[in-house]
Amino acid sequence: MITYDSETALVVVDVQNDFADPAGGLSVADGDAVVPVINKEIARAQDAGARVVYTADWHPESTPHFAKDGGIWPVHCVAGTWGAEFHPDLVVDGPVVRKGTNGEDGYSGFTMKDPESDETMPTELAQLLRDWEVTRVVVTGLATDYCVKATALDGITEGFTVELITDAVRSVDLVEGDGAAALEEVEAAGGTLV
Repeated sequence: MITYDSETALVVVDVQNDFADPAGGLSVADGDAVVPVINKEIARAQDAGARVVYTADWHPESTPHFAKDGGIWPVHCVAGTWGAEFHPDLVVDGPVVRKGTNGEDGYSGFTMKDPESDETMPTELAQLLRDWEVTRVVVTGLATDYCVKATALDGITEGFTVELITDAVRSVDLVEGDGAAALEEVEAAGGTLV
């Protein structure tokens, strides 16, 4: 079981309708099952004085990230739409880091990448955590094999101790086993699976 303290932040990755709802544009199988698990962690974190921060895809209507514009993904999490809203049962009580707002690939909560130039730019997440004097990050959310993995790996690169709650994530699994491989990659990079 994860313990929380004032130097820990719970990062809730992309628990948005397009991923978490079966009717979503890029629905993750069983994605809505993470919501009650994450809500319990949010309550435990807040009771212990830890911070909670949320990430969210927040794309324009057209972006090279989308298949219709040359990318690989169906349209999802377009800013201001139902699909971009957090799942209605998710407790949202903390700052939100929006990613992909200008059409970037926004897999990680920590960084975005310009899909044309490949230039990587930071989000405000790392600075926010440092301002809070956080040293440890607990990662949950959707999807294990993309945004969760990227957030966890970038958290390690940024120098945070990273723990990932395995029953609070779900995978896209474009290729069978992608989710399991993502967890192995996080662990190999120094993250802890709980």
